[in-house]
Amino acid sequence: QVQLVESGGGLVQAGGSLRLSCAASGRTFSSNAMGWFRQAPGKEREFVAAISWSGGSTYYADSVKGRFTISRDNAKNTVYLQMNSLKPEDTAVYYCAARFGVHSDSYYTGEAGYDYWGQGTQVTVSS
Repeated sequence: QVQLVESGGGLVQAGGSLRLSCAASGRTFSSNAMGWFRQAPGKEREFVAAISWSGGSTYYADSVKGRFTISRDNAKNTVYLQMNSLKPEDTAVYYCAARFGVHSDSYYTGEAGYDYWGQGTQVTVSS
């Protein structure tokens, strides 16, 4: 079994920054693709960013491109989401997700591409 635990959420003013972390435990010996999603109140969960096992392939939603950066440290089984220039519309619960046993350069942008999910961390951006 795999456990994903997000951290780093909080309250920040517009224009500020936060760094989210997602630590994986359990079945972490095989290659995995990781992703970040978010869900705002009253809205469906949406894709934010994805990264391949190698870290060489990344993909971002248009709404966060140029402001957010996804990265990973495989030695620590952790993926990060650096969020800069935050806007009130970035307010949401942020979830990390993982899929194991993938090609080292694969990444996924749809929820169906992932097998494991964290519990989420709240990010609130005040105007």
